[in-house]
Amino acid sequence: MLIDEFNDLQAEDAAAALRPCLDVDRWGQAIVAARPFADRESLIAFASTAATPFTEAELERALSHHPRIGERPSGDSAEADMSRREQAGLAASDRVAADIADGNRAYEAKFDRVFLIRAAGRSAEEILTELTARLGNTAEAESRIIDQQLREIAVLRLEGVVSA
Repeated sequence: MLIDEFNDLQAEDAAAALRPCLDVDRWGQAIVAARPFADRESLIAFASTAATPFTEAELERALSHHPRIGERPSGDSAEADMSRREQAGLAASDRVAADIADGNRAYEAKFDRVFLIRAAGRSAEEILTELTARLGNTAEAESRIIDQQLREIAVLRLEGVVSA
């Protein structure tokens, strides 16, 4: 949809259009309340920092929709479709795929949440390197990183929803 169309949507419809990008109500509400945006770039810039920082509850809710990295989401929701497209380029050797799966399990054991990274534009090897490095983080550091990664993913998805 065009930015003008997004600006003209009823608040409920605008929030619904944003939800597949990031299921954090406060984020979507902030964006909806800030309309109208002069252009797509203004919307993207605002979305990048809206509702900063996310609460732990918001992070957990948003993470509940994300599949493990390297696993393809099932279902036919808009969010699942976006996630499949984001991970489409993650071709990995059997060894790298196994190492990512092991890393996912180690991450979940340590942090009690799914590992999240913006997969779009990254190779499986890059993701494995980042996953391995982040296993050394504290829970607080990971929360900050996840906040930032969720925002990157949301902005990429928003760019696909709203055009210039």
